[in-house]
This record gives sequence, C-alpha cells and structure tokens, in this order.
Amino acid sequence: MQERYSPNDVEKVSHQNWQARDAYRVTENATAADGSPKPKFYACSMLPYPSGKLHMGHVRNYTINDMMTRQLRMRGYNVLMPMGWDAFGMPAENAAIKSKVPPAQWTYDNIAYMKKQMQAMGLAIDWSREMCACDPKYYKWNQWLFLKMLEKGIAYRKTQVVNWDPVDQTVLANEQVIDGRGWRSGALVEKREIPGYYLRITDYAEELLEQVKNGLPGWPERVRLMQENWIGKSEGVRFAFTHDIRDDSGAPIQDGRMYVFTTRADTIMGVTFCAVAPEHPLAAHAAKSDPALAAFIEDCKHGGTTEAELATREKEGMRTGLSVTHPLTGDQVEVWVGNYVLMSYGDGAVMGVPAHDERDFAFAKKYGLPIRDVIAVPGKAYSADAWQDWYGDKQQGRTVNSGKYDGLAHAQAVDAIAADLREKGLGEKQTTWRLRDWGISRQRYWGTPIPIIHCPDCGPVPVPEKDLPVVLPEELIPDGSGNPLAKHEAFLSCSCPKCGAAARRETDTMDTFVDSSWYFMRYTSPGNDAAMVDERNDYWMPMDQYIGGIEHAVLHLLYARFWTRVMRDLGLVKFSEPFTRLLCQGMVLNHIYSRKNEHGGIEYFWPDEVENVYDAKGAIIGAKRIADGTPVQYGGIGTMSKSKNNGVDPQSLIDSLGADTARLFVMFASPPEQTLEWSDSGVEGANRYLRRLWAFCYANRDAILKGHGANPGLGGEDAAAKGLRLEIHTLLKQADYDYQRIQYNTVVSTCMKMLNALEAAGLPDTPAANWALAETTSILLRVLYPVVPHITWKLWQDLGYDTVHGDLLDAPWPAVDEAATIADEIELVLQVNGKLRGSIKVANSAGKEQIEAAAVAHDAAIRFLEGRAPKRVIVVPGKLVNIVG
Repeated sequence: MQERYSPNDVEKVSHQNWQARDAYRVTENATAADGSPKPKFYACSMLPYPSGKLHMGHVRNYTINDMMTRQLRMRGYNVLMPMGWDAFGMPAENAAIKSKVPPAQWTYDNIAYMKKQMQAMGLAIDWSREMCACDPKYYKWNQWLFLKMLEKGIAYRKTQVVNWDPVDQTVLANEQVIDGRGWRSGALVEKREIPGYYLRITDYAEELLEQVKNGLPGWPERVRLMQENWIGKSEGVRFAFTHDIRDDSGAPIQDGRMYVFTTRADTIMGVTFCAVAPEHPLAAHAAKSDPALAAFIEDCKHGGTTEAELATREKEGMRTGLSVTHPLTGDQVEVWVGNYVLMSYGDGAVMGVPAHDERDFAFAKKYGLPIRDVIAVPGKAYSADAWQDWYGDKQQGRTVNSGKYDGLAHAQAVDAIAADLREKGLGEKQTTWRLRDWGISRQRYWGTPIPIIHCPDCGPVPVPEKDLPVVLPEELIPDGSGNPLAKHEAFLSCSCPKCGAAARRETDTMDTFVDSSWYFMRYTSPGNDAAMVDERNDYWMPMDQYIGGIEHAVLHLLYARFWTRVMRDLGLVKFSEPFTRLLCQGMVLNHIYSRKNEHGGIEYFWPDEVENVYDAKGAIIGAKRIADGTPVQYGGIGTMSKSKNNGVDPQSLIDSLGADTARLFVMFASPPEQTLEWSDSGVEGANRYLRRLWAFCYANRDAILKGHGANPGLGGEDAAAKGLRLEIHTLLKQADYDYQRIQYNTVVSTCMKMLNALEAAGLPDTPAANWALAETTSILLRVLYPVVPHITWKLWQDLGYDTVHGDLLDAPWPAVDEAATIADEIELVLQVNGKLRGSIKVANSAGKEQIEAAAVAHDAAIRFLEGRAPKRVIVVPGKLVNIVG
C-alpha cells in the first residue's frame, strides 16, 4: 500500500480490474449464493444528448444512479444501470451547418468522448446494453411501431401549421424562431399548413389523467401536477353564436354557427365581444375586403405557435366589422381577430367576458370595449378601473345582471344555462382537453425516417414491414437550405409497394421524443433483431427508479406513458406505467460575471478570472477582473452554461483531483432534488477528506490486518473499542435510513462523522481493539463505497478485506449490531429547581431510585440545595433529572 493517496493511480487500477472481469454485466434471473433468486431493481437515468462533453449536471445525475446501483447490489439485489444516446435532433444539424461535417460523424465522435468520460467516472453501467437512437437497429422499431399504429388508426395524417423560413426554405422549431425571425436567416417567419403525421394520444387522455391523479405514489407531487395541468381536463359548455355571414358562393360560413367553449358559462350574459384566430374562416372572409385586417392577420402569422409564447405575447386585436348573435339575449356581438387565439385549440374562437377574465379585461381596456359585470361576491364592490383577483372567483360568486339566472351559484348557473342552450339546439355540456394529438412529423434530416412512400396513383403507402428499416443516409451535410433528403435522389426514388410505379419516399423524420419514449425498454432486450422487446423486458419492467431533470417532467414523461400504453394494447408489454418511482435532481449552479463590451454586447467571464468585491456583511456586490483590475458586474448564481462561462469541466476536475472527488462533492453539497451551488472550496474539502481517509487507513493498516477474524469478545477493559462500535453502529443505522430515502448528502455527512470517530478512537494494540478497528473501518468503507468507489475498492484490497468479505462490489452490506448501540452508561442533564447545573452518568440499566440517588449525591446538587433536603426528584428517562428543593 502506497503512503500517499494518488487518485490517478487508484482509479486506473480500479478500472482495469472492473473492465477485465466485466464487473457490471447484468443478466436476468440472477441468483444468490444459496440459489435463491435475487430481487430485481432497474435504476435508469434519462439518456443524454451527445453534445460533446459531460457537464456537471450529468455528473450529478449519474452519480445518484450509481450510488443507488452499488448500494442495492451489496444488499443482494440484481441491479440494472444501462446507458444510451439520444442521438438524433437539431443540434447535430446546426453543428453540421457550422462545421460542414455530417451530423453522423459529429454525433459518433461526441459519443466516443462522452463514453470515455462516463467510464472515467467509474459508473457501474452495463455497456453491453448500450443503445443509440441513430442506429438503424434501434430506429427500425420506431418505424415498425409507427406502422402498427397506422394500422390501428392511432397514427393518422392531416395538415399542420408550421413555422416556415422563406429564405432557408425550411421548417423551424419554435425555439428557432427569435422575435418572429428565423434564427439563421433573420427572415420573418411565416405560418404554413403542410401535411404531417399525428398520434392519437388524446384517446388515452382519461387513462393518463386518472393514473397521474390517483396513482404513481413514487412520483414527486409537483411533477404529477404538471402532468395533470398539461392534460388539462375541463368541464364546460360548447355553444354557438349564430350569424348570417356568407361566403362567395352564398353559403353561410360554418353553417351559420361560430362555436366557442367555456368553463365559465355562468358569465355568458357578460359577453361584450368575441375573438377568433387569425386562421378562422370568419377572419379570412373579413380580410378579403379589408386590407388593414389582411395585413394584421399576415403579421399574426409571424412568431411561435406554442401556448407559452402566446401567454407572454402582448395581446393585440383588430375588428372584423362582423357580428354574431348572442344565443340567449339575441344581442349582436362584434367579432375581433385576436393574436392570442389558436385555431388548433377548440374551435378557434373565444367569447370575451372582460368583467370576469383577466386577459379579456386587459384587451377590453386596451381597445375601449364594454365591461359588463355579471358576477357579484358578497361584501365586494365591482369597479372597471382596475382588475381584482376576486372578479374571477367562481367559488363565492353569484350571478347578477343576468335576468332569469340572477342569484345562482356557479354550478347552478352553468346547469341552467347549458339546459337552455341545449333546448335551443345551440349547445351542451362538454368535456374538453388541453392535450392535443402528438404531431411527430419534423421537416428535418437528422431523425428517424417516417416509413411512408408517396405514389402518384395510390397516395401515401406504408413501407412493407419486410423492408424495414428505412435507413437514413448518414453522409449528408445540411447547409441550411431545407431538408437535404429532398435533394438526395438515392433516398427519394423507390417503387410503390402496391402498384410498382415510380414513387418517392417521405422526407419528414420523426420527432425525437419518439426515440426517448421507449429506449429504456430496449435496454432490457439488447441484441434482439427480431422483436422490439422480448421476455427479458417482462423481467425488468416496470422500471423501479427513473432519474432526470425537471425540464422533462411534462412532454417526455407523458409521451413515454402514452407509448407504453400503445405497446400494452398491441400485446408487447403487460404493464401500463413505465416508471414506478421518479427523482428529479436539482440543477448545478455557479456564479455569473459579465459586462457590456464596446459594441453593446455582453461579455462573460469565468469565475477564476475575477475577484469578488464584498459589502460589510460579506455579500458579493461586484467583482473586478484579476488581469487588469477593471470592474465586472456580478449576476448572482445561475445554471451552469457554456454561453455564460460559468460551467466547470468535469474532465479537468477528474484529471486534477480524481473522479471520486467530483462524485463526493456533488453528493455532499446538496440533497439530490435541490439545486447545488458550485464551490471550489467545497471541492477542495472533498479531496481533503479522501486524503484523510487514505492516511488513516495507511497508518492503521497493520492493526486492521491483525484484526481480521472472529470477534474475540470485548470485556470491561475495552471501553474505547466499545465506544467506537457504539458510535459507528449508531451512524450506520442513520446511513441505512438515508440510503433508503435517497438523502445522499447526509450519507456523506455520516461517513465524515465515522472517519472522525475512527481517528479519535485511540485504540490500544490488543486483539479485541484490533478486531473492533477492522470491523468499524470495514463499515465506513462499505457505506462510503457507493459514493467514491475507486478509493474504497483499493483500500478494501490493500487492507485485506477481500479475503474476508469478498470483493467490495459484492461484499455484504453491513448489518447494524443493535447490542453495540446500547451504551453501558448514559449521560443525563442535571437540573436544580429547573436550572441547568451539570450532568450525571449512570448505568444504562439504572432504575429510577438509583438515578435519584446519584443525582442527589452530585456535588452540584449539594451546593445549590444549600443543605436543604430535596422535596422531590423528577426523572425524565434518558434525558434529565430535576431536583426540586
């Protein structure tokens, strides 16, 4: 055993050993030494996008997974920890445009580098199960299941509204639209309707909602709420405003009915306007004779199409000059075009009730529209001067200014109004969903080809199953002028599977959420080219623990839940929910420093380039650049980002201080589900602890080696050894509890306390003391091993534990010796007349009378009683004694 801790040497020899014996390969139906089946546990981290390098968020996520895997393996579980690559997607195309290298080459190079980094971290990954989304052997099954969905009617084709860059001649994702312009060309983005494929996730809406509301106890409440809100079940009324607005042929547009949906039918008598989407037929009709309106509608087509963007966009509108008829009052209600109304949601029209809807209130104030209050709350006086939150209160509110409906509570009013609308044939109660069918068509190159062939005679024809996979050519280089597949004749040209005529392949590729909706099941069935999953999936799934960022709490998890149900209904799996427990780890934060440059842009500085300036209370109020002393603005702490120069390169940390230091710091600095603030001093402290651990083991190696073997028995003369065992086994009990609740920061804290106890023990060189030292050190190494596997594995070998307990990877988890946690003596607080006067030690087995006698005889009791006999003695078992005199 070398005297000083050298992380590079320790980690090198550890990796060599683990790799040589393929230590992390996992098989199904593993058995224990006695032949009994091991319980399975499947722990999986969300697969990374191969962007080039791991970041500290990756390190944290995978270390959490690794700790769980290693600890459960020691507890006798058959544990699976796989890894793969979410390798398709837009970043690879952007990189290809910039570097003029095919996305495939960029992706595979990044995968190779990131895999080396993961291996350097010592992660217990079964690499025999590695999958990659851009491997035809994987995406073949995306295509296969899509065709099965097409057969069942779950997949279908319809037109969709997309962001179109007229200069680059390509469709843009919402995140590529910046201030209404294409991210690359700067051209004003247009809205276009083009055909695409959709999956009927709405058919599963009720089941998805019911399970997320009443099941999934292992999920964080906030994630379940986010899913519930996204699915968005609403009970309300769909009804029509009638009209006699006719198209060029003289036919009433939409049969003379403009439908809306509302959850607040009780406010129907307060409607003062209606708003329609820019694409609504009434808007298009009005624009034909109104150039200003046509220009406004054209302007509305620029920008994103997501609800999030609409929520933050300034609400703008324009009159159409058209009116519709209120279904209950018969009043004429003017129709506006609103940039905040989506044609794809509901019927593309909304009723405007400014008095009781905050968005409508702001719109009405902006354009001078009437505000008519029809809901009153007892004790409150309505005013149209400014919005008050209680204006929208449907719990306390009662209808007013509503004729026959006056005085009704929300539910009563909705029922009465819905009944009248139904009697008129103009509406009825209806359940609507915020959730929309999943559009999977992407007009991008780097993705799973959609297996459709377009025949001039037969139309869209599915690719025969025997011809799968439709292989994506990997040598193409996007140049920003549209999808390169559309220009690649070798890919495009084919024959129609039905009639044999010359045909063209579909050039759209699948949304990358398809790739991540089932990859975790492919891990369970590696190497099977004949089936999407096999019986091995039945062994491992559902997954026991899923780990990933909160940013994936809605779409990825929702699509994975949907995809699993489709596989269930097709007979491929026997379960409905893929993830039993979910942990969303917090982000890694670091300080941000910046200043404006001479051109008005923002220049960011690395934390090690600046020196902080503090106020009198020690808070950072600014900074200055170390190189020249010039001032730099302090921007607080935020998520680590390359663009803000506040990231930390894990590889640099691994190279300088070792992977174990990085692992120890990210686990100790914060509970797994909370954000972690980076601290260079914290990293140094983690490394110091590991050096202390090594130094202690080196200094005590002879005593530990002598201590292996049977317990020689601890007598009364072995008080120090008993005290050490008491402390270590008590801490072990805490560590067991913290591992169970995934509070890994307190596991590390417990290990630090264990080392403190070992260092302070001062044991004599006796057989009993050496045995106690060997036992307690082995407990520390086993409890700490899942956090820092390299140094603990090497120390385990060097101290001879492998000959006693076997290799550390499969060494038995230490059991708490309950007898050791019972102290021979206990210390009780001593009070006289309720005031603290000292403490007494008594035998653990001492009865009440013995405790009272010891307390009264204590010097402090005699001194403060001043010769008086005690009136009574109060004993609180295990805590204190109070003498009342």
